Amino acid sequence: MAVQTGLGEPRGPWFVSPELDPDGRGRWEVPGSGRAGAGRRRRGRLLAGLAVVALSSASGALAGGLVASRDGAPGSAASAAPVPAELVTAAEKTVPGVVSVLVDGTRGAAATGSGFAVDDQQHIITNDHILAKGQSGPVTVELPDGRRFAAEVVGREPRSDLAVLRVPQSAGLSALPLAKPGSTRVGEPVLAVGSPLGLPGTVTAGIVSALDRQVRLGDNRHTAVQTDASINPGNSGGPLVNARGEVVGVNTAIATIDGNGSIGIGFAIPIEQVQQTADTIIGKGG
Repeated sequence: MAVQTGLGEPRGPWFVSPELDPDGRGRWEVPGSGRAGAGRRRRGRLLAGLAVVALSSASGALAGGLVASRDGAPGSAASAAPVPAELVTAAEKTVPGVVSVLVDGTRGAAATGSGFAVDDQQHIITNDHILAKGQSGPVTVELPDGRRFAAEVVGREPRSDLAVLRVPQSAGLSALPLAKPGSTRVGEPVLAVGSPLGLPGTVTAGIVSALDRQVRLGDNRHTAVQTDASINPGNSGGPLVNARGEVVGVNTAIATIDGNGSIGIGFAIPIEQVQQTADTIIGKGG
């Protein structure tokens, strides 16, 4: 089944800032203005439109996918700083182990996301919300070389927003190494790898912006790694890796303002939680 990809309308629960008063008003003041009230109103309006949304991409989304500039030409990316050589090496090591996850829905709809191999048994870690968005239909994994395999759902953990798939040994995926627990540092360079907008093998660079960031997804509160690496719908379930090519987290959500896509604030499930949950699922599912 062909899967239509695009940015679409982000869906997800609202991000609730810990700096907001219970009534939703922000506690801030515009520097030098002496207008605390105006500052609170402006902050309230800003955060009213700030949402943390899941990163899977659903069919029926915006056709074409790419954003055009006002004159109708495709929007161009801003000039980026030179990428350190170690990140190039990390990308070369990571891309072969990252896959696209396609889930057929029961009514013709489909969800797309990403995943990565975690061992030589061809277990793949991804986000549970990709499976949920696809209404638990048949799951297909597309490899970097374009081959497709039907995937077995080994287990799901909605509370952690993690799931484990498995493909046949003939897939031959390269397992990605996991970072040591507690080794991730604020400011270190990272890469987000996945299939944003259905573009497999996409690599974007950034840094770890914060650790232990509290975000709420659905009915659950998560401790997340915050990053400014560009991640968008379709990146769900893909790895966030450090300069050594070690997975430090699973890309899961982004903050948006008025649903306008990535604004440079993304969230990944930390590797400590990922490893614990994956070990539990694999142990039960075999």
